[in-house]
Amino acid sequence: MDGEGGSSGLVKSAAVKLSEMGQRTKQLGTAMKDPHQQRRIILVIVCVALLLDNMLYMVIVPIIPDYLAELESEQSEHVHVVMHPNSSANSTSQDKSIKDNLDVQIGVLFASKAILQLLVNPLSGTFIDRVGYDIPLLIGLTVMFVSTCIFAFGENYATLFVARSLQGLGSAFADTSGIAMIADKYTEESERSTALGIALAFISFGSLVAPPFGGILYEFVGKKVPFIVLACICLADGFLLLTVIKPFSNRTRENMPVGTPIYRLMIDPYIAVVAGALTVCNIPLAFLEPTIANWMETTMHSSQWEMGLTWLPAFFPHVLGVYITVKLAAKHPHLQWFYGALGMVIIGASSCTVPACKTFGQLIAPLCGICFGIALVDTALLPTLAFLVDVRHVSVYGSVYAIADISYSVAYAMGPIVAGQIVHNLGFVQLNLGMGLVNVLYAPALLLLRNVCQMKPSYSERDNLLEEAPQGLYDTIRMEERRSKKKGYSSAGNCLPVDENGFDPFRAQRSMSEESSGPEYT
Repeated sequence: MDGEGGSSGLVKSAAVKLSEMGQRTKQLGTAMKDPHQQRRIILVIVCVALLLDNMLYMVIVPIIPDYLAELESEQSEHVHVVMHPNSSANSTSQDKSIKDNLDVQIGVLFASKAILQLLVNPLSGTFIDRVGYDIPLLIGLTVMFVSTCIFAFGENYATLFVARSLQGLGSAFADTSGIAMIADKYTEESERSTALGIALAFISFGSLVAPPFGGILYEFVGKKVPFIVLACICLADGFLLLTVIKPFSNRTRENMPVGTPIYRLMIDPYIAVVAGALTVCNIPLAFLEPTIANWMETTMHSSQWEMGLTWLPAFFPHVLGVYITVKLAAKHPHLQWFYGALGMVIIGASSCTVPACKTFGQLIAPLCGICFGIALVDTALLPTLAFLVDVRHVSVYGSVYAIADISYSVAYAMGPIVAGQIVHNLGFVQLNLGMGLVNVLYAPALLLLRNVCQMKPSYSERDNLLEEAPQGLYDTIRMEERRSKKKGYSSAGNCLPVDENGFDPFRAQRSMSEESSGPEYT
């Protein structure tokens, strides 16, 4: 009888838990019907995806060099014993060649992610423009999950290289579609800047926290655990995406307008200036990450924990820079170009002062300055890309944020390969002075954005309606969504919508004016 009572109690508790889960699911469904709650949940999903991507990018920094060194040492010892079983010759030259080979392997492995991301982004941007943002985000999370599992269980260089390259493929879809989804859901400039600022804070947190996270877990529980933890988070985020957004059942974008081709966006001078600024401002971070540890070891005799925590203090000024830029942009949105230019000057000055540091405490200040400046540039210019698409092209954001991702990938693809060669041939001081000078010289180019940022999106959307035929039901749905979001205020300004019968009042008005003006010219 006691057993039956215990089993009935377990059944009742399980039933209670299932009912609670059902209630939470209903609450989540109710929340998704509210546009504001829906945007917040989507922002959480995107921020977790960006956090994962950047943690995966940086978590290998303390793990892979040591792990590959062990593999290389085991292989070289085995080869030496097989070929020279009785030899005890001096192995100094052999050790040097092994170290040089290892450095090349690490550099190629680190850069492979950004290189593949750079190659795939033009295709992923076009794909996102055609199918929407949710399915590419799910594809990106799936590929990232697979690459993380391969990293966890890979035991040779070729397997790790495939995993790193797959991560670049997943990032090309997840990063681009995630940022584009935020720009699409947050149409007001102030809300868009805030949402993108939150996303940038998660990116920074992932990049700066991942090395100590990976290093500590690798030291105490082994190589597999950090990647398994990240794979579980990636899987949970994917399930949340499937549950909340339901990408395969949501066909709102079947009639979406055709976005501007990526090659046309690339030759837009304003977008080109922004893309160049994003590349230049990230060069110091991308070039210092693979070189600063060796420089600290040779000049400061830094300990392992100091080299591992080099970038962690810079997280706080980065978040501060995001917060300050969002607040300033809300009050003075026409000065976005100035915030970006100021950030590049701060990056340049900070980069030039890095070689002058003699202690770990002194080094923290310029590194914090670099991350603070990057926060200013990214937070000011990423919303500007969406604004430029709104005022000069079609409001579809996949390709333009693919260009932004290409800009980042250029810097991080060159960093692990080029930075080491520059330090070897010219020196660490010359590397930092060059990076600082490039940032300071590029800052005046952002003056080109001074007048563009004063334009209003309503003028561009009105012109699009005047010059082009409506793209179908999506135009009307999009206009109504914006009206409901803004409670009567539409970013389309005084645009007249196409009615349910497909009647375009602007086209009709233009035809009538042409007919009435015809006799005057004949």
